Amino acid sequence: MIAEAAGIAAAATESVKSRVLVLGGTGRTGGCVVRQLLERGVFVKALVRSAARLPEDVAGNPLLTVAEVDLFSLTGQELCRHLDGCDTVISCLGHTPTIRGVFGPPYNLVCRMASNVVNAVGQMRPTSPVRFVLMSSVSVNRPERADTLRGHGERSLLWVLRGLMPPARDNQRVADFFAGSVEPGHGLVEWVAVRPDSLRDGGVSRYSLTEELVTSLFRSNKTNMANVAHFMCELVADDDTWRRWSGKMPVITNAEAMTAQETLAAGPLST
Repeated sequence: MIAEAAGIAAAATESVKSRVLVLGGTGRTGGCVVRQLLERGVFVKALVRSAARLPEDVAGNPLLTVAEVDLFSLTGQELCRHLDGCDTVISCLGHTPTIRGVFGPPYNLVCRMASNVVNAVGQMRPTSPVRFVLMSSVSVNRPERADTLRGHGERSLLWVLRGLMPPARDNQRVADFFAGSVEPGHGLVEWVAVRPDSLRDGGVSRYSLTEELVTSLFRSNKTNMANVAHFMCELVADDDTWRRWSGKMPVITNAEAMTAQETLAAGPLST
């Protein structure tokens, strides 16, 4: 599917009932998510270590609630309180790109927090499933070798990287957790793991969504962080988009990275 983003700001005048809990809202992609949700008129609760690191242009927005917390010090009861009233969780958590952030604890930052959220939802027993949107990576494998484009050599390289790089191992573990423990019909949590390719700056533009990998790790494509945020917001706002991708790990890349043949095969334009 090719998506063309348009009229995000105009959507702010529409009444949107969703309430979204954002984890990792001070990161570059997470900041885009917070900003775009607010532009759409969505109520946002951001759990952050430091409110000062949120994008300056969202400060004081009446739709935004900020709680300064240490995520791993939250008790189950406290996490339930933050989740109360939220129908969607968006996680843009990631390891800090420093020596300490990559090789130091917490090694399972993303997977541990996702598991904590799922457990908290289980305690709350909501009347309708909570949606969990996870920012993943194109380096993450789908279960049962579903990514047929990924050959033996590439899988071997990723196996080595996961052994050496805790963030790579964490990313795969959280995807495996959702695929293995939060299966369709779970009843309390539904999920989508969004797999961008090489992230870069830039505004919202046309982008491609595919179930299968577009290319190999050795020939990466580009994905604007703003496009990742836009797709995550579409998952919040549009039930058809959610039904299309629920329980899946779509790959998102900028449409400019695709060949004419790939674009044709991807499907019609939509907004």
